[in-house]
Amino acid sequence: MLHFISYQEAMRSWVFRMELSYDEIRRIHRLEKNSAKLVHVEQEFFNFLDEFITGEKKEYLESLKDFSSTKSRDFSNLKKMIEEIFALREKKIMNLALVASRTNVSDETSMAMQEKKLFNEILRALKKHNGLLGDIFSDNGSTPQKDKDLNNLSVEILSDIPSFVGVDMKEYGPFKKGSVEKLPVKIANLLVERKLAEVKS
Repeated sequence: MLHFISYQEAMRSWVFRMELSYDEIRRIHRLEKNSAKLVHVEQEFFNFLDEFITGEKKEYLESLKDFSSTKSRDFSNLKKMIEEIFALREKKIMNLALVASRTNVSDETSMAMQEKKLFNEILRALKKHNGLLGDIFSDNGSTPQKDKDLNNLSVEILSDIPSFVGVDMKEYGPFKKGSVEKLPVKIANLLVERKLAEVKS
């Protein structure tokens, strides 16, 4: 399926490509370090950054032939700045997700598209985790506390699994693809980590 973009979108993309430079990265780095807020970048920021770094890396490798210490130093500084930008933005995005999980108010306008995906994945995980607190303090009326099952997880089986012995030396399975099973947390996490199951909310 073809995707057409407007003239304005095309111009914004072209302008940003032209502005992404060593000085622009240095500007973003300075702002990220000096502000608690997430600095606004275009959605395609990391794609443009990849293209820019590819060009810089090529020049850097060429400079090695001439033993150019200046170019080597510039590339080393550039790499350090980008790593710091990445770490700072990652921390701010995690903080934004934490706030959003408690207030249900989120703002993704300053994020690149890869960061939006990260933000939403963290937010989903936090909301699920916050549900645990709600379970602990929920008022079930006549339901005894012992009926609250916090030691098991419900998972959906993603592929057929033959019977196996778990770390608790108990036998589990066999499980059919698509079935929903309630399993001890350790066993459920083991299947999830191996992409054999996913947690059901």
